[in-house]
Amino acid sequence: MTRGMQQMKWGCAIAGVGIVCVLAGTTIGFAQESVAVRAPMVKGTLPADDPSSAVWGSATPATFPMSPQVHWQNRIQEATVKDLTVRALHDGTNVAILLEYADPTEDPDDSAAIEFMVGDKKAHFAHGQPMAQVEGGPVNIWFWKNKDGKGVDMNAKGFGTLKVQGHQDVKAKGVYANGTWKVVFTRPLATEHPEEDTQIATGGFINIAFAVWDGKKDASGELKEKGSQKAVSSWWYFRAEAPPDYSGYYYALLAVGLALGFQFVLIRKLKKGHSA
Repeated sequence: MTRGMQQMKWGCAIAGVGIVCVLAGTTIGFAQESVAVRAPMVKGTLPADDPSSAVWGSATPATFPMSPQVHWQNRIQEATVKDLTVRALHDGTNVAILLEYADPTEDPDDSAAIEFMVGDKKAHFAHGQPMAQVEGGPVNIWFWKNKDGKGVDMNAKGFGTLKVQGHQDVKAKGVYANGTWKVVFTRPLATEHPEEDTQIATGGFINIAFAVWDGKKDASGELKEKGSQKAVSSWWYFRAEAPPDYSGYYYALLAVGLALGFQFVLIRKLKKGHSA
């Protein structure tokens, strides 16, 4: 077992229909390096309005398992979405995160969400709900629903506390084709509301989680997945890469310039001495 793996802290919550192991927290190491969504910095305009843009090819995809939500009533025993592929980009000011997942049908109530912790307090991925080995804490949720066609900025501090923010910084757009949803969320890296919004600093790791709802209706006309009935992930990691650091090249060029200058001066002195 690697040192990074030994640093992982796992909490298992027994929830009626099964046992879900939750990654509660870890130091920067193996886990963050191997399961992080990495957002490289790009020049030009982010593809915020185009989930199918070729620009997304410059972002390395990361795929995460999804499972039915079993922590809170009403639970769901089986979810449509089994895994989720994520890509991300940033331009130094804004960040764009693309979710891609299979869904057999396009429905008005198809929905997806991204969740972050807010501030330094650790929170459970299930809306920040206090649970065994994990204290409750605020979470910031970016939500999108197909029929609304927009992003919604939300907060929660546990089950039953979800609320829409008075200010809205998140934008979202989804495109459905060939049995696949592509949904892109966009927001400034930093906002003026640090008590409600996660603040994304380049070069560091933060926690990230995902949720997806299949909005298909069953034979009785009820939604197949709604509210707490959804596919969810545990906490994973997100990193907005820092801009390239060219200082090493600068100092190397400076050193070469100084060396050449010293050599030039030395040669001149040697020539003068020889002439004398």
